[in-house]
Amino acid sequence: MRWSREPGDHASLARLIEDAGVSPRVVQAFRDVDRSYFVPSGTRETYADRPIGILEHQTTSQPSLIAHMIDAADVLPEDRVLEVGTGFGYQTALLAKLTGDVVSVERYASISAAARANLERAGIEGVELVVGDGWKGVAGKAPYQAIIVSASAEHLPDALVQQLVEGGRLVIPLGADHGDEVWIFIRRGDHAVRVRMLTPARFVPLVPGEPQSNE
Repeated sequence: MRWSREPGDHASLARLIEDAGVSPRVVQAFRDVDRSYFVPSGTRETYADRPIGILEHQTTSQPSLIAHMIDAADVLPEDRVLEVGTGFGYQTALLAKLTGDVVSVERYASISAAARANLERAGIEGVELVVGDGWKGVAGKAPYQAIIVSASAEHLPDALVQQLVEGGRLVIPLGADHGDEVWIFIRRGDHAVRVRMLTPARFVPLVPGEPQSNE
């Protein structure tokens, strides 16, 4: 399907997601969360299906890609979900509509603070925000039934695999020869089994190491 990149409104974006072939619960989450709370002030293409730049040279992903990644994670109401890469909190808010137990880790304190303000303004609850190294996940809140990574890794971070429950789902972009590929994994024993490639895409890199105040 060819997605619209033209400015629209909240209702038109929700209709676009409805046409994307994702589950009704994911569609409803997009109806319930207005993207305008989660983009920089003055953004003209708030409802266009495209990524938008935010602080620290990062981006918030295009809504259709977010929808497919969330749908692939198969988030249930009783699940605990880890999000790696909070951004401005849009995907965080959508996940919070699917389950009331979301932990989200962000490398940049400035971005995490902006996300916190956005989520509070939008009235989103059930989210815990952490500033830290996404490669390491948030072990203190594990285990998780699902993990969604919003940055591209060179290889699968073992820490994330170990923080999943048996049978837990991991949706993550991995670097490929020509851009990135979003893959779905399931934990089996001590390993993650590759299920299928969801879509090619392009993400900012998942940078390892503790955040630095001068970044």
